[in-house]
Amino acid sequence: MQSRSVALRAGIRLEVISIGLATLETVFALVIGAGSGSIALVGFGLDSVIEIISSSALIWRFCNDDFAARERVETAALRIVGWCFLALAAYIVIESALTLAGGERPQRTLAGIVVLALSFVAMSILRSAKKKVGCELDSASMHADARQTEFCAYLSLIALAGVGLNEAVGWWWADPVAALAMVPIIIREGLEAARGEACSHG
Repeated sequence: MQSRSVALRAGIRLEVISIGLATLETVFALVIGAGSGSIALVGFGLDSVIEIISSSALIWRFCNDDFAARERVETAALRIVGWCFLALAAYIVIESALTLAGGERPQRTLAGIVVLALSFVAMSILRSAKKKVGCELDSASMHADARQTEFCAYLSLIALAGVGLNEAVGWWWADPVAALAMVPIIIREGLEAARGEACSHG
């Protein structure tokens, strides 16, 4: 097993990569989503902001590796991320309901499909790498962050289904419905994190 200092450096590198990828996801998803009227894409872009917050908290924790600092940063990060998830869920519910009620048809967007597909691949690889480092460090917060990355990958698949169906067969309602499918997962994760429970399992 590699030394703790080596594992900590590996963890920091992974989180820096996560921030870089999530920043690109945020920019592209929000720009393409806003331009095409895709609630699923915009929701995915906002989820990437949460990934940035989570990764930033992990970098802070790894740079302050004494036990007391780890616990303090972990608790604060979990609560911040939890409230961000709940705000994201509220946004998706409101915007999706307005879209479905008004019959607003999002434009077809091949670029959105490419962004979501690439994100799924990248987040899946990152999730595995983070889980490995989490085991090396015996770090509950790193395991939680790996779950957050896995969640991001899962959300990209849900959004891809909605955007893809709209692109392939013109089912405009598939986009807001796909966005709504994210909500139960987001609320569950958000409530656990807001209570500081996300690191107590898995």
